[in-house]
Amino acid sequence: MAENRRGLGRGLSALLGDVAETEAAAAPAEGRTREARGVQEIPIDLIHRNPDQPRRTFGDVELIELTESIREKGVLQPILLRPSPKTDGEYEVVAGERRWRAAQMAGLNAMPAVVRELDDLQVLEIAIVENVQRADLNPIEEGLGFKALMDRFGRTQEAIAQAVGKSRSHIANTLRLLQLPVEVQDHVMHGRLSAGHARAIATAENAAALADRIVEQGLSVREAEALARKGAEKSKASGPRKSSGSGKTTDTMALENDLSEVLGLDVSISDRGGAGELTISYTTLEQLDDLCRRLTRAG
Repeated sequence: MAENRRGLGRGLSALLGDVAETEAAAAPAEGRTREARGVQEIPIDLIHRNPDQPRRTFGDVELIELTESIREKGVLQPILLRPSPKTDGEYEVVAGERRWRAAQMAGLNAMPAVVRELDDLQVLEIAIVENVQRADLNPIEEGLGFKALMDRFGRTQEAIAQAVGKSRSHIANTLRLLQLPVEVQDHVMHGRLSAGHARAIATAENAAALADRIVEQGLSVREAEALARKGAEKSKASGPRKSSGSGKTTDTMALENDLSEVLGLDVSISDRGGAGELTISYTTLEQLDDLCRRLTRAG
C-alpha cells in the first residue's frame, strides 16, 4: 500500500484494512476467519465509552433500527477499541459507539472488535474522522471536536483540514459557530437550525432572537440572511451601537470574525476613532510559523 494512503483522512474502514493486511496477509482469502483478521469477540461488560467522544447525541429512531438489525443478523462490522487507560483487562471505544450501544440494547454478551494501541491524540482524531466522514456529528459537535484538537494537542486548522479531508475554510466556519450564543448553538445541536442559518446571523447583535424567529417561521437560509441584513441596516441608521459585552461596534466584531476566519487564529481589534491596535493570538509555535508563511506569501 502506498505511503500517501495512510493518513487519518481514510477513516475507520481503512484502519481495519491495515489490521487485515498486517495480520492475515499470508492466509488464503477463503480461509480467513475473524480471528485471522485480528477481530476478537470482546465481552460487552468490559467495554466502556470514550469520555472524549465528539458525538454527544444519538438518534433514538436510528438506534432502535440498528438494535433490531443486530438482533436479527448480529454485528456485521467490528468496532475499534483500545485497552482502557484506567483499568487493566478492559477496553475503551475508539470508533463504533452506536453499534456498541445497540448491541447492549439487543442483549448481546459479546461483540466483534479490533483492539489497537492508540494514544489520546490518535483516539480523538480517529473518532472525529469517522464521525465527520459518516456525517454523524452535528456542526456544534464537529466544532467542539476541532477545538479540542487545537486546544489540547496544538493542531492548526490546516492540519485538521488535511486529517478530516475538509477545506480549511470549512474548519474555520465550523469553529466560528462556537462563538454564537448558547441558545443559538442549542438550535443547531438539535437540528432546528442548519449551520448555514447560524452563519447568516453570526454577527448580528440579537442573534438569539433572530434564531428563535427563524425556527418559528421556518425561514430558509436566504431569508435568514435577508433578516440579518435588515437588522444590520437598522443598526447603522441609528448610529454605531456598542456590544453590551465587549464595548465594540458590530462592524468591528464582524471584521474580527472575518480576519479570524482567514487567518485561522483569534483576532482582536481595538479601535479608537480610526486608530488603534490589531492583536493576533496564537497558542503554538506551529500556528506562528503558519501565520508568518501566510504573511510572507502575501508580501
